[in-house]
Amino acid sequence: MSRQEFQTEVSQLLHLIVHSLYSHPEIFLRELISNSSDALDKLRHLTLTDETYKSLVGKSIDPPRIDLELDEAAKTLSLSDTGIGMNEEDLVSHLGTIARSGTKNFLAQLSGDARKDSNLIGQFGVGFYSVFMVADKVEVVSRKAGEDKTFKWTSDGKSGFEIEEVSGDQARTTAGTTVLIHFNEDGAPYANSYRLQEIVKKYSNHIAFPIFLIYDKSEWNAEKKESIKTRTTEQVNAASAMWQRPKSELRDEDYKEFYKSTNGDWDDPLFWFHTRAEGTLDYTTLFFIPSKAPLDLYQSDYKGGVKLYVKRVFIMEDSRDLLPQYLRFVRGVIDSEDLPLNVSREILQQNKVLTSIRTASVKKILSELKSIAAKDPAKYVDFVTQYNRQLKEGLYGDFANREILLDLVRFKSTKVEGLTSLAEAKERMQPEQKAIYYITGSSENMLRNSPLLEVYKKKDVEVLLLDDDIDEIVFASISKYGEIDLKAVNKSSTSEDLKDDSTPDKAEELKPLLDKIKATLGDAVKDVRASARLADSPSVIVSDEDEPSARMRQMMQAMGQTDLPELKPTLEINPDHEIIRKLLADAGDGNVEDAAWLLFDQALLLEGVPLQDPATFVQRLNRVLNKTI
Repeated sequence: MSRQEFQTEVSQLLHLIVHSLYSHPEIFLRELISNSSDALDKLRHLTLTDETYKSLVGKSIDPPRIDLELDEAAKTLSLSDTGIGMNEEDLVSHLGTIARSGTKNFLAQLSGDARKDSNLIGQFGVGFYSVFMVADKVEVVSRKAGEDKTFKWTSDGKSGFEIEEVSGDQARTTAGTTVLIHFNEDGAPYANSYRLQEIVKKYSNHIAFPIFLIYDKSEWNAEKKESIKTRTTEQVNAASAMWQRPKSELRDEDYKEFYKSTNGDWDDPLFWFHTRAEGTLDYTTLFFIPSKAPLDLYQSDYKGGVKLYVKRVFIMEDSRDLLPQYLRFVRGVIDSEDLPLNVSREILQQNKVLTSIRTASVKKILSELKSIAAKDPAKYVDFVTQYNRQLKEGLYGDFANREILLDLVRFKSTKVEGLTSLAEAKERMQPEQKAIYYITGSSENMLRNSPLLEVYKKKDVEVLLLDDDIDEIVFASISKYGEIDLKAVNKSSTSEDLKDDSTPDKAEELKPLLDKIKATLGDAVKDVRASARLADSPSVIVSDEDEPSARMRQMMQAMGQTDLPELKPTLEINPDHEIIRKLLADAGDGNVEDAAWLLFDQALLLEGVPLQDPATFVQRLNRVLNKTI
């Protein structure tokens, strides 16, 4: 017998489960049954595709089933399955550690507030460890399919665990796992057959394998005029793949409970889309949108949320090939009648059947979201609050669906509170407006106060505020929404849209000053010119259409592109600003030199670009202050 300590994260998680989830202890049974179902799925797949496992069926592999055996007097419950089982190494890795790299991030998000933390833990999926809410001791006896040894794992959920090999009556004769729960005081109410049946029907009725309850059934004996207990075995679930049932038979509650039990979430899903396709391809899909973004959404090792079945046989989970990466928040099932049972992850990437199913599934999800956006805008806002960034990722990579994705993404705006769509911005365009304008940056506050917006505010033209860090990259490659141009206000050509016949051309008047400023700044700028886009600020920097903006350049450097050419923006100055008028009146070289650099440096700062030489900037500023005080 070997005694081992829990991984630190497991100890923390166990403590939180016991102390934060007291209002939902019944989910321990849902989690254990879900684990058993997964084990049965994996073994069934192997027995259909692997000759080694096929030969063991009827010998060391029994037909798939889950048994709940209750001993009310002893206050114990045994949950046994005939699934793939575990050996000693599996028991340590599955029950003694948490392999997911997101665990530490998850623990860091916990606030100490029981309600909030319970929701977080629900999203994370408490799995096996939830059993310690109702047990003061748990024994797991398991034999892995294809192996002869049986191992026993024992723990009180506090001080670690023990593992030993067992034999004789304690050993399993066939593959599978048995979990023996010794109920504590809080768990005592679950040592009741009616309560167990109720929980199974609530959470696990859809499990595709039969679940049997073995218990002492009380029946009235008329002759003896007393209640007699008889040991009884009854199937307590429907044992059918829920997604294969007609939608007309299913209630909203059926979908919600299926989602919660298969995803370890306590919150109802925002939406679900259930589709049955027949014809050239025959398949069923059932997709769910979680009400809160999964915790691993931004991690490189995220887990895909869609499971693949072939003819109700589980094939794989967590595959990144079932849906595109930007839809990684979607949960659910794809069940195909046309794929081979022995399909591998490598084959999936080139399989024409799956490619067709994937293409149709993406179009279905996006079209359903568009329909919801039209019919229930408030509900759709709940969705984009969680997943707007992922839709923008789709704009960058999914060219085939770019048009509908442009309808689905939402933006902040200078015109309206909250979020708005491109379609709504199009409807609000001024009669003389030539494009839909947008500005990108790192924060909403910085964007709202940008000098680049001054003339748009003056002309009452709407500008969309794009403050996601990926907006700069995504929208650099998108030039139109339908027939309407999409233009960034920090591009030099956009100022042409702002000119009209009543705008006097002051370039000639300013030319001597412009030439002096350009000579002073030298290679730091590409050009210096009079601006048509400024109203209150003296200067601003812009870039040409084919050049990355200052922010884009910073992002490219952060991603490791170190061989970028030096930033050479165009400096635009406001001909009507008091500072510029004074420089025109007194264009002494000393005044122009300091003013030129200060105008340029402040424009850089307003764009969020760090100064290369802050010390020199401060010296210039002090010189100017000294002259004015």
